[in-house]
Amino acid sequence: MGELTDTATTTVHREVRAGYTDRTITVYQAYSDAIADAALAAGTFVPPFRRGRMTWIKPSFLWMAYRCGWASKRDQERVLAVEVTREGFEWALDHACLSHYEPATHRSREDWAERKKRSPVRVQWDPERDVYHRPLPHRSIQIGLGGEAVEKYVDEWIVGLSDVTATMRRIRGLVAAGRVDEAVGSLPPERPYPLGEGTAATVGASRR
Repeated sequence: MGELTDTATTTVHREVRAGYTDRTITVYQAYSDAIADAALAAGTFVPPFRRGRMTWIKPSFLWMAYRCGWASKRDQERVLAVEVTREGFEWALDHACLSHYEPATHRSREDWAERKKRSPVRVQWDPERDVYHRPLPHRSIQIGLGGEAVEKYVDEWIVGLSDVTATMRRIRGLVAAGRVDEAVGSLPPERPYPLGEGTAATVGASRR
């Protein structure tokens, strides 16, 4: 198994890292063929996608790869890169609540419970993964959209979708073949995403 450069000294513990432009940010989701094909044809999510369920978006390509097993898990065989407006993405974070109570983020457990009850968005910080799916010291954000948030996501925020399943599987093949440098070089570029002070505080992000 190859060695990867330790980025712990240069990567902030909790920060949003993503591919983005001045107007949009890319997030990833994995679905069945039926949902993926319908979404690609419509340019947004339509049935059999269900709006009534919380949908989780992930800015990290590698965390998506870990979650779906390089597009091999059942009903996660297709990976979509979803371009959403930065305005919408930031609305989601501003209206989010952490999935778990954290004393450093919330004034009290009661305040957290009340915010969780009102918020249509959940945020989790899970260990980022390398190309072998080993956990790294820093965290990757997962954003769960429900209620009003998923309606806005589907109807307002999505600018475009593309199928990146082939890229996901090609990188997996490079890793399996021991061509780690080539695999890492094939990953979509991601960089720290700028969060306002209030937004960072809401989601418990680390500050540089």
